[in-house]
Formats: sequence, C-alpha cells, structure tokens
Amino acid sequence: MDGRPPGSQGALRAANQRRVLNAVKAAGSLTQAEIARVTGLSAATVSNIVNDLAATGLLRVSATVSSGRRARAVSVSRSAGLAVGVDFGRRHLRVAVADLAHEVLAEDYVPLPPQHRAAHGIEVAAGLVSTLLDKAGADRSSVVGVGVGIPGPIDSRSGQIGASTILPEWVGVRPAEAVSQRLGLPVQVDNDANLGALAEVVWGCARGQHNVGYIKIASGIGAGLVINGRLHRGVTGTAGEVGHTTIDENGRMCRCGNRGCLETFASVPVILGLLEQSHGPNLTIGDVIRMACDGDVGCQRVIEDVGRHLGVAVANLANLLNPQTVVIGGDLAGAGDLLLDPLRDVVRRFAIASAAAVADVVCSTLGDRAQVLGALALVLQEADPAADGALTPVPARAVDALG
Repeated sequence: MDGRPPGSQGALRAANQRRVLNAVKAAGSLTQAEIARVTGLSAATVSNIVNDLAATGLLRVSATVSSGRRARAVSVSRSAGLAVGVDFGRRHLRVAVADLAHEVLAEDYVPLPPQHRAAHGIEVAAGLVSTLLDKAGADRSSVVGVGVGIPGPIDSRSGQIGASTILPEWVGVRPAEAVSQRLGLPVQVDNDANLGALAEVVWGCARGQHNVGYIKIASGIGAGLVINGRLHRGVTGTAGEVGHTTIDENGRMCRCGNRGCLETFASVPVILGLLEQSHGPNLTIGDVIRMACDGDVGCQRVIEDVGRHLGVAVANLANLLNPQTVVIGGDLAGAGDLLLDPLRDVVRRFAIASAAAVADVVCSTLGDRAQVLGALALVLQEADPAADGALTPVPARAVDALG
C-alpha cells in the first residue's frame, strides 16, 4: 500500500511502525516495555520506532514510573487527532472531547426537554461540540470520529432507533446519518447500555475483563453485554433489553406492550411514583438515595425491593452468560449497598452455585459519565484495526487521570 515491495526491509519497518502506533492508540499510553509485550517486537526495535515517530510528531514521550521503576511513557500526540463523545438521555445531553491518548480535554452537560425531538437534540449537540472544540483549542478538521449513545435499541440492519426506546420522539430516526450530516463528521452510534459496558471494561471497575454485564437503571433499564472481550449486540442490535424481561406476566402494562416487565418494577419513574403519596410529587432519585442513606424507612424499603427485582434479572444473566462481573450503573448506582445487599442475596438464591460464586456484583465507578466515556471509547477503539473488535483496557495511570 505504501509502494514498497512486500517483504522488503522498508515494508517490514513500516508494518512495525503501524503495529506500535496502533498499540499506543488503542491503549492511550504505554511504556516501551508494554509496547514490546503487546506487539511482540524486541525492546531495541520498539525504542528505535518510538524515537522515529516522536521525531515526526505522531508520538510524545514522557517520564513515568512503572512497577516502581522509571520508564518512558509513550502516548499519541494531540496532533494525531481528537475523538468526540455524545450521550443523549431523555432529559440530558453530555458531550466530551478527548485526544487519542485517552485524555479528556473538555466536557459539558446540558438539560434537554423530556419530550425533545431528534432535530432539537442534535442541534443542541452540534452547538456544544463546537463550543468544546473551541475550549480544547481545536477545530473539526482534527476530529477522527464521533461516538453517540442513544437510550434504546439501534437496528443494525436499518440504523433506525427501535420502538422500545425511552425517546419515543426519536423512533424511526437514523441517528448516525442525522448526526453525521449535521456535524460533517464520521459518526458511530450505539445503545447507551452498550457504551456503559464498553466504558467499564476500558476505563472502569471491570477494566481488562472479558465477560461482563452492565445494567443501567434510569428512565428505562438496559444491559450491555461483553462476551469473550467483545460487545454482544445480537442479530439486529437488540441484545441486552433486560428491562423487558418478564417479572410478572399479570403485572402492569409496560411501554413495550407487554405486562410485568422489569421496568415496571425497578425503573426510576416507578420508584418516584411509589414514593409520591408519602413523600410528595417533586422528589428526585438523588433525594430518594440521600433520604434512604439518612435512615428514611420508606425510601430504604423501595430501594431494597428494587434490588430484589434486579437480583432476579442478574441471577438469570449469571445462569445464561456466567459473567465475571455485573456492574450496576445509572441513576440508582449511588445507593451502593442499600441496593446491592438485597440484589446479591437474590442472586445467591436463584443463580446456580457455580455462576453465583464468580459473579461479582458492583456499582459503577464512572457515575453519570459512563455513557459519554463509552462513546469516546467507541471511537478510540477504532484506532486499532488489528483488534478485531476486542476491547482494550487503558493503563491504570490513564484511568487515574480521569479524576
């Protein structure tokens, strides 16, 4: 592809340079010893290539400490490009800009009307992207890609948002096409729960693990599934719709048209509705968690009941997929052990012993940033074409830099 004869010394050197550059892009930052392990190249070859690429401005080298010893940390220069992450929620929009070294350069959050139309949300996102690029001292020409998270299934055949989304005004919209046209940039779109799973494996508490479930609890409930190191989306992109698994076939009608779905027992609107008569109509989920932690019996009871209902879903997930970790994210993750204790108890009761023994159920460490970080990771992972879809965790020092 570069004009050199296959097998020539020049072609081999160019191929090795691509291997080093792709390894650093995928991880964000690596020491030279780590690059040698990842690529299989000798330490001397890696050192020479790093020096050459640093001289061209593609890589930057700085001093660091690895395993208690001084080392050279190698990362991608900011001039190599930027990634943009966009997280659409029912009532919010969050946008972040990062360089290919996985450093978040600018980030912001704005509220959206609860029944906003796709055109309005995309227009607000476009303005926020421009503002953050200005803040980062960059322009659109430096952006290599945009990752977008949507709270609902994306049909992989048509690119359209499915009917079970909590954004009914967006049903039938092709978000990748619409956002790309507005921004004039390449766009990748995924379900927000998938991006939460991606973020936890790349940045968060499941970093480096290969079999992980991520359950996001918000206005709806969705799951992202990582199987053998790859996101599992299913045939049409609807894998992980755990919120529409049946808890009670005679239960309340769900927005999907079925009865007794998990969402009718454990989503944020249901929680607030259960407490409205006793605690007033203006509660937020943050209020419920705070009062529960302060000893409010009613709030504690509702959170514990939600934990038990979620436990049934997690037990089924453990039996089906045998994950190493199940991460609970979204609005209710801040409840911590108030939610997790009854959830874990149900998993111990209903999951088979061998699956329950290895399924570590934890709350997300990334909070409400999980989806936008996953959107960034969606773009950053594309920097490594040799990864074949496998998710690459960033080094611990890059996670620490998130703050």
